[in-house]
Amino acid sequence: MATAISEGNTYLDGRRLSRGFLAGIGRVIADQDRLNRINVFPVPDGDTGTNLAVTMGSVRAALMRHRDSHAGKTLEVIADAALDGARGNSGAILAQFFQGLCDACVDARLLTTEHFVAAVSQGARYAREALAEPREGTILTVITDFGRELKSQAAEGAADFGALLDRGLKRARESLAHTTQQLEVLRRAGVVDAGAAGFVDLLQGITDYVKEGRLHPDEAPGDQPHGAAADGEAGAVSGAELADAAHRWCTECLVCGSDIDLKHLRESLAGLGSSLVVAGGRRRARVHIHVDDPETVFRIAADHGTVESRKADDMHMQQRSAARHQGSVAVVTDTAGDLPDELLASLDIHQVPVRIHLGKKSYLDKVGITPEEFYRLMSESPDPPKTSQPPPGDFRRLYQILGSHHSGVLSIHVTAWGSGTFQAAESAAGRARSASPVKTVDSRNASLGQGLVVLAAAELAAAGLGLDEITRRLDRIIAGTRVWGLLGSIDHAVAGGRVSAAKGRLVRALRLAPILTNFPDGRLGLGGALAGRRHLVRRFARFVARRAPSDVPLRIAVGHANAPAAAAELLAALEQRLTNITQSFVTEIGTALGVHGGPGTLVVAMQPAPLADPELAEA
Repeated sequence: MATAISEGNTYLDGRRLSRGFLAGIGRVIADQDRLNRINVFPVPDGDTGTNLAVTMGSVRAALMRHRDSHAGKTLEVIADAALDGARGNSGAILAQFFQGLCDACVDARLLTTEHFVAAVSQGARYAREALAEPREGTILTVITDFGRELKSQAAEGAADFGALLDRGLKRARESLAHTTQQLEVLRRAGVVDAGAAGFVDLLQGITDYVKEGRLHPDEAPGDQPHGAAADGEAGAVSGAELADAAHRWCTECLVCGSDIDLKHLRESLAGLGSSLVVAGGRRRARVHIHVDDPETVFRIAADHGTVESRKADDMHMQQRSAARHQGSVAVVTDTAGDLPDELLASLDIHQVPVRIHLGKKSYLDKVGITPEEFYRLMSESPDPPKTSQPPPGDFRRLYQILGSHHSGVLSIHVTAWGSGTFQAAESAAGRARSASPVKTVDSRNASLGQGLVVLAAAELAAAGLGLDEITRRLDRIIAGTRVWGLLGSIDHAVAGGRVSAAKGRLVRALRLAPILTNFPDGRLGLGGALAGRRHLVRRFARFVARRAPSDVPLRIAVGHANAPAAAAELLAALEQRLTNITQSFVTEIGTALGVHGGPGTLVVAMQPAPLADPELAEA
């Protein structure tokens, strides 16, 4: 193949361009863990490698389906796929760089070096214009320096793609090494910019293919020097300061329309946060921004077109997890599990948001809408709320990020009975390119019951137990965890289809207060009922207490749907009846049970306190 390549290095057709990109993409994906470890700018959340791998993975999948020899059409496929799959700051910048390449060469069947040099210059300009606040010492700088070197070589008459790319790559490497001195945060950590390093990986693969026909690298990308990164990368994230602390959520979405004004969209979002990138064209635009209120971003974006692919990553959680718990097991769950924010934060429990649909509007659970707001809208909406599981890509991307920093990833989810969330997580785990093993567990529970299972697992992880041992112990933990939900109203369960209209009429006629509970097989169903509405809280406490074990210490959690006073009364009544409670807390509940009972719903979950179990006490 090397001979065939050398004969035609004065041009690139669509097939050679595609193979070159595939070679470069392979290097980026192979290097993602190292890129995650050196990621300290703009936020040291350890995910740049995964963001680039996901972005490039979308391009790779599109190229594998594309068989056209037209170079311009191949660049169009690359640009469209990158925009669809773009993740993170660097992914969005690269997507816009590819858009510039495409727009410059969309009609070119064959790319000459002259075409290519002009396209790279336009791509560099597009990438820079996509940012509200461009910074030097980043991927932008390396792209710009690469383009300038190509332009210089073209001015000297360079017509061979191999020689042109070789010189451009050399300049890009020099520029990459210099990023350490251009940004103070990189200098302190002793690393190069991670996004820029990923761009150099891409260039290296393309150059190797064009020069020598190599589709696969002879050595791992991390084995090649990337400037200062070789010396300082091991502890870059863990040693980095908490940056961009004012903004918690890395927020992204895709805006689709017929005539999107990118400049107006960017101006509309400017001032909401930091690291704003708006990439794309008039039909589709990718938005990336760091903010405290993702829902405001989605609302403004909706003024410019249809909003799709909403995402919000908790950067603070990722930073803490990468810095404090490297080598330990990371614990992941979904927002159907309820726990107080302080417990989630103290044990670095990662949550993937469930989707909530109210009428024509959609939200990211506990990110774009709080439980309090959910119950208010639920009361006002004529349509019953619906929930849907997160897409597998949300799980897969988080697994890959965490796998770069932890010895294993344990993902615990709402009961597979009645929800596809566990299946989505399981599918993602099977496809994740994670450096560490990922295991998924069905909690066979929901709401606070699921939360207590997750809490116990996170405590074991914090105690230093390994992935296999925690997974083994979870069987007993799940079996011993119970939950009961006293519905605020039967109307929501009927409207949502969980209870038949006939049963709803019977409950109303008999003035019953139904109680949902979990069963060993993971079903959530009717576990009893209380007659009449008088003294419901005290009678619900008595109902639960009668079913509680008395021979072991208990951990009790009480949840409420906009009913804090009733929840406090319920916990006090339980503590009067159960003298073996060693730990308790009250928190708001989300959609898992609240969607069936609405405002006023009360939930109790209980679990043998972990240290009461001789086997768990070994931890």
